[in-house]
Amino acid sequence: MNKRDILRRIPKVDEVLQKEPLFVFFEDKGQSVVTEAAREAIDALRAEIMKAGDDELDSFDVSRLSADAVALEAVRVLEENDANNLIAAINATGTILHTNLGRAPLCKEAVENVARVSKGYSNLEYDVKAGKRGSRHDIVSEILAELTGAEDAMMVNNNASATMLVLSTMGAGKECVVSRGELVEIGGAFRIPDIMEQSGATLKEVGTTNKTKISDYEKAYDEERTGAFMKVHKSNYDVVGFTEEATLEELVELGREKNVPVIYDMGNGLMVDMSAYGLSEPNVPASLATGIDVILFSGDKLLGGPQAGIIAGKAEWIKKMKKHPLARAIRVDKMTFAAMEETLKKYRDEKVALRDIPVLSMISASPEEMKAKAERLLKVIEEKTEGYSLEVAAVEDQIGGGSAPMVRLPGYAVSVTSDSCTTKAIERLLRKSSIPVIARINDDRLLLCVRTIMEDEFDAVAEALTAK
Repeated sequence: MNKRDILRRIPKVDEVLQKEPLFVFFEDKGQSVVTEAAREAIDALRAEIMKAGDDELDSFDVSRLSADAVALEAVRVLEENDANNLIAAINATGTILHTNLGRAPLCKEAVENVARVSKGYSNLEYDVKAGKRGSRHDIVSEILAELTGAEDAMMVNNNASATMLVLSTMGAGKECVVSRGELVEIGGAFRIPDIMEQSGATLKEVGTTNKTKISDYEKAYDEERTGAFMKVHKSNYDVVGFTEEATLEELVELGREKNVPVIYDMGNGLMVDMSAYGLSEPNVPASLATGIDVILFSGDKLLGGPQAGIIAGKAEWIKKMKKHPLARAIRVDKMTFAAMEETLKKYRDEKVALRDIPVLSMISASPEEMKAKAERLLKVIEEKTEGYSLEVAAVEDQIGGGSAPMVRLPGYAVSVTSDSCTTKAIERLLRKSSIPVIARINDDRLLLCVRTIMEDEFDAVAEALTAK
């Protein structure tokens, strides 16, 4: 059969649409979507035939030219097009704030509140008591002030935006004095100097990479040009050895003497003292207690909430920021507020926060708890799979997300190997599961680090290992 004869036998769209496999999709997807899928299946078949050589045409399966066969291919197209690009995944890497995997998982109540608020209307910008227009800034400002000790607070869409808004409000047209050792680059190649330039503030570097004294800030002060002293927490790297940096207390004292506001870009958003768990990072309430004017930090890092940037501090500055034109461009939606409010409520009791906020719960989990958890996962995998060599292995987990780069958390994983396939093949198998399991390989062993695997995900992990 020649190419022209084969092409003539391709069914028309109307013929394909009459076939039963497509009937169920008409109500669910709509006539136009199903028609387009049938057309796509026909076009793909025609293109394949047009590209085929004589040898391929001789062995071509003519049954594929039937309307029934094309209808089944249209079903595959419909299912493929209906698959979401953003899907749930299981984090088995042991990195708690994995930027590629969405950073902080939300607490149960935050997830429930997002569903509750997003399925209908809400009072996002309506004051129910007064019966008039309200402000979305009021939704979390009161609880943030309560938890941090700030006079006022607001929320924007991420911490880079918060930095931009703070500098645009407090430093536009003036110099902002920052240590050379704190000119950090955050994710996505965004750099403090670049953000400062966009904000209209002028960067004035002081000190050196490893040593910046309070006297360096004082020498940089210019009565006419200095708009703010700024300190940036080095959350994604550390400088050790022959080092020195000005403290917040020293900057506050100098700021009061020179009548210059002090800004602290904290980044990580830690709200409680976690030093008992090996995390010696500054926290928000303690930093604000030094008397700084404004602090800004992320919502989806150590705070354990949704992606957001939070700005807290003196009411005079926060009020100006809320009215700044940029504030509307970087505002957050109702779902982010819904998740953040429930997350923040957990911090009213530190024990509740450590128990219920996944990020804090993972950090504070003991090695003994991790070993017992790994043993439970191993048992589930043993019951559901065959052909794997499994053992509980000691590992070092990390916090990630540009937070506490030097901290290593002693943990445990289930080590998976097989005589019948390579470790890389097992990794690919897990990654291609309907719920992808993202693991890591070390010493030719696949490691399922249990610190970042939820208990209710154990069955899914085991099932991913049985997939073909």
